[in-house]
Amino acid sequence: MNHLRIILFSAILFLLYSCSEQKEGIQWKSIEKSLNTKFIKANDGDTIDIPEGHYKFKGTIWLEGKNDITIRGAGMDKTFLSFRGQEEGSEGLKITNGRNITVLDITLQDSKGDLIKAQKIDGLTFKNVKTEWLGEPKEENGAYGFYPVDCDRVLIDNSTSIGASDAGIYVGQSRDVIVRNCTAYHNVAGIEIENCVRADVYDCLAHENTGGILIFDMPDLTQNGREVRVFNNKVISNNYRNFAPEGNIVGEVPPGTGIMVLATTAVEIFDNEIDRNKTIGIAIASYKLVQKPYDDPDFNPYPKSISIYNNTISKGLFQFPTFGNDLGKLLLFKFPFSRPDILFDGFFDPEIEQKDGNYVAPYQICVGENNGAKFANIDAANDFANIITELDQFNCEPTNFPAVRL
Repeated sequence: MNHLRIILFSAILFLLYSCSEQKEGIQWKSIEKSLNTKFIKANDGDTIDIPEGHYKFKGTIWLEGKNDITIRGAGMDKTFLSFRGQEEGSEGLKITNGRNITVLDITLQDSKGDLIKAQKIDGLTFKNVKTEWLGEPKEENGAYGFYPVDCDRVLIDNSTSIGASDAGIYVGQSRDVIVRNCTAYHNVAGIEIENCVRADVYDCLAHENTGGILIFDMPDLTQNGREVRVFNNKVISNNYRNFAPEGNIVGEVPPGTGIMVLATTAVEIFDNEIDRNKTIGIAIASYKLVQKPYDDPDFNPYPKSISIYNNTISKGLFQFPTFGNDLGKLLLFKFPFSRPDILFDGFFDPEIEQKDGNYVAPYQICVGENNGAKFANIDAANDFANIITELDQFNCEPTNFPAVRL
């Protein structure tokens, strides 16, 4: 039955893509000059309306240094901004250095780089916004659909991202972030929270990406992340091929990854439905596993204070992991008949590791009851010498972080 549902689901996606590619008779218009003028001349408190229609752009449209501005389309399926054939700039919509900016009811398509980039905005809202690269996903697509970076009070609500060669919905180096009611598919990473302080991701659907939801900390950035909560999401069938350009860190994510925590401190993952991700449901990994050099004295490569509980994890009918990567091969070799659903790579911070393993509170890695999900600490730090599948060492009280308030 599950197999039939997957086939039907894939067929529906194919039809949707076919329709996207085959739309004919569209009356494309150019409002590039007038819209750029509105952006430049906007006064605080203005609403910039973009009516129903299809509009082509040759360059980035850029809102710079404005406050209390709303950019409003007629609807996600009514107002389309296309950057296919872009000649200047790389982003589609760029928003920088402002306060209280809202974008809603609009679709952006096919930029050379990121479709929406926002930087240094205090109070940023995307609602009912779609970003997409049409056609079959490929590495030439832009990196991010949504790309707020170094922002405060970010809300991405009821929005969709498709086809990004890095992450569909990415929030980086920001503070107080909510991503909710969103859908991401056919991206390398569906939703990615990177080096953010206080972020909630909930009531989202991440499906048919390479990896569903990623919570990463990377070195050499402006801040380290902490207090990220991932809950009430559906993370389904993220088995899509990894089409990230060579050298991108997400290029290391194995197809078939549900949720991955990399090097971040203070992450709480609970009440999620994680189903039919063929390689691993939830992975907790150190940056040591990445084996890439860095020069950042403030970066700690070890994940700490991680709580995982009350999730429902199933492999569906997938008997084997993805073979085209080291993790898949390792899982097949070490666990040929009983692969784990939750995996810890076994790299502990030697500065705080206790003699009996794990950390002292509040830095512990706690894996509670997850509706019968299987667990393994693969001890990669010691060449897999002491693989543990019992939860005893990690059976500790989860740390609960406060909800994000914008």
